[in-house]
This record gives sequence, structure tokens and C-alpha cells, in this order.
Amino acid sequence: MRPRPRPRRTAAGLLAAVLLLAGCASSVDPIQRLGRKAAQRVASPDAASDRQPYRRWGLTAPLPAPPRPPARPTAATARPAGPPPVVDHVDTPDRVVFLTYDDGAERDARFVDMVRELRLPVSMFLTDSIAGPGYGHFARLRSAGAALENHTLEHPALRGLPRTGQRAEICGQRDKLHARFGVRSRLFRPPYGSYDATTRRAAADCGVSAIVLWRASLTETGLRFTHGRHALRPGDILLVTSDDDDLDGPTLRERTTRLLREIQRDRLTVARLQDYL
Repeated sequence: MRPRPRPRRTAAGLLAAVLLLAGCASSVDPIQRLGRKAAQRVASPDAASDRQPYRRWGLTAPLPAPPRPPARPTAATARPAGPPPVVDHVDTPDRVVFLTYDDGAERDARFVDMVRELRLPVSMFLTDSIAGPGYGHFARLRSAGAALENHTLEHPALRGLPRTGQRAEICGQRDKLHARFGVRSRLFRPPYGSYDATTRRAAADCGVSAIVLWRASLTETGLRFTHGRHALRPGDILLVTSDDDDLDGPTLRERTTRLLREIQRDRLTVARLQDYL
């Protein structure tokens, strides 16, 4: 039995085959055509924010770098001995403000990422009853560049307490911060902003160089100024609060973003408080 002849490929058949292959090529997966890495860059919604992290945190532009900080005082020009000053702002021509926080950061685990990626020079005033259980969180904040400062051991209102009691709260937390984090805090914030002349003397006993209050605080309802003003000014010390009771309210990250937008709107930037005090 003769084998059946193979069909001849005519010119029309060859043309159809070419067109068919071309059609298949046009439907090749974009990953194959662009290359895996290129396709990942196109497909990833976070690609732009990875290159510009300020976008990931809700800002439309990066924070300007602060100017070079002033020279630290020498022994000859250092503040004279005596009770430390109480400050809510810094006298400076630099267009900078200072971000401070009183505990509460441990409730927002991603706040550490925000501080690290934006290189925010923040100051955390810590109470031992809060910082103790959150040791790992605040250690990570310190490694991200945050400064850890004194806010007493147990967060009492200090006004009216005897000097020995106030000194125990202030010096005790100074020692705890050194033991836990290896830091030597120079700045102190009295709980609730409550202090008296005895507080200043007790703070001097504990090596405090300045008692730090605030010129404006950011609450859930917006900026609240302490002297009736309605705008930020260079040198303002700002307090970002965290609401202990309202779990559905804005997170610390969201409040910080809101404040950073206002800072940028007023053509200011954030500097490290310890460089100016």
C-alpha cells in the first residue's frame, strides 16, 4: 500500500500560518514581553512611593532639610547654674519647628517606619509605666533617630508635691532611661504641663537643662495654641497627642501627617529640638 502523499504548503497556507503566529505573538503575557523586573515596576502600585517615601505617608512633597544647627554652647557660654528654664519655643531665625510626643507611640506600630523613612527628628517624652512594657518599640524608635526624654516615672501632676517626691519622679526616670536605653536625658516635660518652683529645683537636682512645654498641640479637632495665636511660627515646640480612649480616631501617623502638611504650608520644616536647647 502506497503511503499517502504529504500535503503541499501553498503560498496562501504559508501566509495564513504567518498571520496566525503574529496573532499569537500579540497576545504574549506582558511579563514575557517587558521582562519580569520591568513588569513588576509597572504593576506595583507602591513603586513610586518606594522611590519617594513621603508619598506613602500622605505628603505631596518631601520635607526640606533643616538648616545647620547652631553651635553648642561651650563651658564659657553655658547656662549659669540654677533652676532650668521653662520653654515652649526656641528663639531662632531658622524656619523650623519641633515635634514632640508624650507616650502613646507604642499604640501605633508603624509610627517607627514613618519616623525612619521620613527621617523625622522627633522627641519622645516617656513615662516609665508606659515605656517599660513598650521597651522594644521605643528601642526601635531610638534606632530610627528619635530622641528619648524624661516624663517622670508614674505620670503624676507634680505641682504641690514635696521636693523629695518630685525629685524621685524626675531622677528616677532619668536613671530608668539610662538603664533601659543607654541615654542621658537632658530635657524634662512635667505631666499635664503642671509644675511649680519646686519642680524646677528638683529638675536641677536631676541634671535637667530645660523644662519643655509646648506652644501648640495637635488634637483630634486640630491645632490648639496656648497663647491665642492661630498660626505656626519659627521655633514653636509642638505636641502631637494620642487619644487613649478613641480607638476609632486618627492614628498617630495620621495626626503627624496632618501636622506636617500644615508645617509645609507655612514654609517651615522640622528640626531636632536637642540641637537648639
